[in-house]
Amino acid sequence: MDLNLKDKVVIVTGGAKGIGKAVVLALAKEGALPVIVGRKQEDNDLVKAEVEALGGSAFCVEAELSKPEECKRAAEETLTALGRIDGLVNNAGHNDGVGLITGSYEKFIESLHKNLTHYYLMAHYCIDALRVSGGSMVNISSKTAETGQGGTSGYAASNGGRNALTREWAVELLPYRIRVNAIVVAECATPQYDSWIRTLDNPEETLKKITDRIPLEHRMTTSEEIANTAVFLLSDKSSHTTGQLIHVDGGYVHLDRSLIKED
Repeated sequence: MDLNLKDKVVIVTGGAKGIGKAVVLALAKEGALPVIVGRKQEDNDLVKAEVEALGGSAFCVEAELSKPEECKRAAEETLTALGRIDGLVNNAGHNDGVGLITGSYEKFIESLHKNLTHYYLMAHYCIDALRVSGGSMVNISSKTAETGQGGTSGYAASNGGRNALTREWAVELLPYRIRVNAIVVAECATPQYDSWIRTLDNPEETLKKITDRIPLEHRMTTSEEIANTAVFLLSDKSSHTTGQLIHVDGGYVHLDRSLIKED
């Protein structure tokens, strides 16, 4: 299916790692021009090289998005270099384990800046260009907003905010025909996830318990599966889809717990 994304300029935050990297590569395969926004230029450049190996082009912006001025600069550098913005994928973030008991005011606010505030700021600084192009937005979110996880108040609150902003922006931007959707991720295989698993006492046993609870095929979701959905939502093939929280999770959040795999 041709998604009509050729030469479209799409900003992907956190585009050098995990889900963001997968979105960048999926966009490149569709002929789009992804803008890789990440905090380390060498990581950005490595993904850019992968895009070029596919025969595509990419643009990189080194930015620490927890700083508001860096969000503004990322949008401005994109417009200066490429002249337009056709899409925004808000993806950057980290489950930093800021809990209710173990956290503090300072850590909670810092977590919001790492995981939520830049979603608003990137959208705010891109919106004029998106109004011109009639583009669309995709927010990557997490099941923690709906299921809870324990010990991660900052991240759960941020994802609740991501979901709420998705619906709020979808309403506000109706007059401009800008579509806004979210992908809710549950158990997805990423380098960040792998690092977390390795911190546990019995990582292999814990991972098996998790995958046994994923109804469809009892396996982790791949970054590529998230990316494929994101690229579809950015395209005009999803032209009447807006304000949706789409769970790409193998049924993890909503299907009956009785489906848990038995030994």
